[in-house]
Amino acid sequence: NPPAWLINHERIHLRQQAEMGLLLFYVWYLLEFLVRLIVYRHRYRAYRNICFEREAYANDQNLSYLATRKPWAFWKYL
Repeated sequence: NPPAWLINHERIHLRQQAEMGLLLFYVWYLLEFLVRLIVYRHRYRAYRNICFEREAYANDQNLSYLATRKPWAFWKYL
C-alpha cells in the first residue's frame, strides 16, 4: 500500500485538476516545467519548482490539508 502522504500528494493534484480542467492543467504544467527548466537548467529542480508540485510537496504530510485548502491555492506557489 502506498503511504498516506503520497495519496494525499496525488489528491492535491486531483483538486488542482478539478479547478482548472485536465487540459489546462497539463498544458500549464508542461509550459511551467519548460520555463523552470530554462531557469534552473536541471530537470529535477525544474519539476520541484512547478507551482502545482510546490503546493503538493509543501502540504502532502498534512492529511487534513484538503479539508481547509482554499480554491486555486497553487497561485501562491508561483
